[in-house]
Amino acid sequence: MNFTALPTLGDLVSGVRMLTRLPPILRRPLTSEEARATLHDHLMNRERNFLTLARDGIYGNSRSPYRRLLESVGCAYGDLERLVQKEGLESALHSLYTQGIYLTVDEYKGRRPVVRGQMKFLIGSADLHNPGLRLDMFGRTSSSRGPGTVVPMDYAAHRKYSADVFLEIEARGGWDWQRAIWLTPGSGALSRVMGYTFCGTRLDRWFFLVEPKAAGLHPRYFRSAQALRLAAKLAGVWLPRPEFVGLQDPLPIARWIEGVLRAGKTPHLQAYASCVVRICQTALERGINLKGARFTMGGEPITAARFAIVRQVGAEALVRYATSDASVLGLGCAAPQAPDDVHFLHDRCAMVQPGANSAAGLPPNTLLLTTVRPKARLILFNVSLGDQAVVSQRDCGCSLEKLGWTRHLHTIRSFEKLTAGGVALLDADIVGLLEETLPRRFGGGPTDYQLIDEESPDGKPRVRLLVHPRLGPMDPAEVRKAFLDGIGPGSGAERVMMLVWRDAGLPIIERKAPRVTSGGKILHVHLDRPNRLSVNNAD
Repeated sequence: MNFTALPTLGDLVSGVRMLTRLPPILRRPLTSEEARATLHDHLMNRERNFLTLARDGIYGNSRSPYRRLLESVGCAYGDLERLVQKEGLESALHSLYTQGIYLTVDEYKGRRPVVRGQMKFLIGSADLHNPGLRLDMFGRTSSSRGPGTVVPMDYAAHRKYSADVFLEIEARGGWDWQRAIWLTPGSGALSRVMGYTFCGTRLDRWFFLVEPKAAGLHPRYFRSAQALRLAAKLAGVWLPRPEFVGLQDPLPIARWIEGVLRAGKTPHLQAYASCVVRICQTALERGINLKGARFTMGGEPITAARFAIVRQVGAEALVRYATSDASVLGLGCAAPQAPDDVHFLHDRCAMVQPGANSAAGLPPNTLLLTTVRPKARLILFNVSLGDQAVVSQRDCGCSLEKLGWTRHLHTIRSFEKLTAGGVALLDADIVGLLEETLPRRFGGGPTDYQLIDEESPDGKPRVRLLVHPRLGPMDPAEVRKAFLDGIGPGSGAERVMMLVWRDAGLPIIERKAPRVTSGGKILHVHLDRPNRLSVNNAD
């Protein structure tokens, strides 16, 4: 008997919650009036909502790392309240940042202890949970080193959060579009399916980038999709059966898009950027007409080259900036100044930047995020998730601006991770692989292996693993297998990540000396992308 296929108690509890708690919520799709009222309330009451979250989720939570940081500088709740009321939310957050109230991504992920003066402590994933949230379902962000971050979901709160999705569909005139998603199995895909269903819009096709029954993958990936379809059926809502379509052969999806267009409808697919590129390239090679299709692109860099190939087939590219930890943070502007120009959803998060004099050694344009909604999945307070961007306030005249989202981000770049095929790896995650695992197996030392993250002229992601020629003969296939085994242990999100890279033919092994920076450093990850949009697998 394969005992790994048996569901755990946690899996059974999550399944029961999905089948009992979710159907009543699915029976009440959002209306335009409710969605607009929700957004108006969140925009008008940002500071009050933030203070409520701080009072209950930080100062009222003995496990909160932010409480320890705030108390270390003598900032009680009353002090925070007065500071926000006097200076405004963003000014207050920046002032607190200069006093050491922030988390770097390594501190936030529990990979490195938080050290401020004489204070030193390590953060656990549960320390970041919002105690005011009902725990209906858990997801987990991927990490090749450590357990990743556990992300809880409250179905009722997720329905309310979907007001932003509803208004985006309405603003783009997308109610008649026929929709599909092509994502990896897991909570991100489930969240997106739920979001569409909460909005009352039909999902026509559901494609998985990885076979949910793949060898070694935890059976919860397959079972959770089954449970969601059953919960929807109990609510009287039809959901499509998930279908596996690999990255190397997206022809079935291209044919689906073509069929929808022939029927006089508008197809809309949400997928990772490289997946969209593969579909468009397949269409060009096979003479398939995609003119009029809509693609929502995310999960990895959104560049001019990728936009160009979408335009070449006559389709339209829509952009989303999201992370697994903070959910959707930006929606693509209809009058963009850059390929990745998005409207920042400041009803969900506040955002400040360190500026030139960074107390934490962070780049000046680092995005420090703070959740402002009382029902946020995770509580963030001046947290860096490893991204930086150019921030602007301008009148673009597009429909999203008219909804109240007036702040723009563009040239959103990751300085602590590489993303390809919708999969993100933190630099810190692969240090052990490059410095210990591979040298132990194939010889050499810490500076003989390096990852190069770049993009080919046709928009495809290219991740190359450079291996110094001085190490002598070795089988590239064995090196690649050892690397993939290192990033994909276990049967959870890390294995999904590994399977995506394996099917995409990544990384490419090359016998070249690692690159040296102008300062004489050999970095673990060398980035060759001028415009990186870091968008994790998220809803």
